[in-house]
Amino acid sequence: MADRSPDRTPPHLSASVLNADFSRLGEEVSRAEAGGVDSIHLDVMDGHFVNNISFGAPVVAALRPHAALPFHAHLMIDHPLRYAADFIAAGSDLIAFHVEAADDPDAVIDAIHGAGRQAGLALNPETAAEAVHRYLGRIDLLLVMTVHPGFGGQVFLADVLPKLTSLAAEAARRGLSLPIAVDGGVNERTIGSAYQAGGDVLVVGSALYETDGSLGPTVDALRAAASAHG
Repeated sequence: MADRSPDRTPPHLSASVLNADFSRLGEEVSRAEAGGVDSIHLDVMDGHFVNNISFGAPVVAALRPHAALPFHAHLMIDHPLRYAADFIAAGSDLIAFHVEAADDPDAVIDAIHGAGRQAGLALNPETAAEAVHRYLGRIDLLLVMTVHPGFGGQVFLADVLPKLTSLAAEAARRGLSLPIAVDGGVNERTIGSAYQAGGDVLVVGSALYETDGSLGPTVDALRAAASAHG
């Protein structure tokens, strides 16, 4: 089981706009900020790395004025090195890409850091933890997928939790202050186990945006469910 010491960082909630109302996406980003989330999670899909297509850098640029929160661009694309600069120019504070993508992870990390932004590395449910071990000391966020990427609203894969815990333990063993994000199927029923297993940044999409009006009560309930577990 991951460290649950009293001085552990409180759960960070990141609002995934993939399940927001795309007809008023700027308002949905503002609504998440007003509701008290900590960052905005932007799922970018190219139709190749995953079967879906979402949006590109121009949409991120259009959303940037709607919130002062950090923007996390999650690139579920084959060639992150080709497009990272576009998402940085659009206002992304952190660029997360997949270890399974075609480009050399070191080159992508170098490009992102060279542009003065944070670099995140993601891995899919079926990918072994060891695939990212060599990069843990070079990245600013590790993103563990608890669904198969490509679509929102999927069911949380609890069998990924042991891998999450092992990665948190490996980072701690190396003395790294590396935030670990959990993305996929996170809701009031699953957020506690994700946080308990070592997830610091909890990405919430459908469980957040299924709420009408103010998102504050939903955000508060999610934080309470995360902190109360265990």
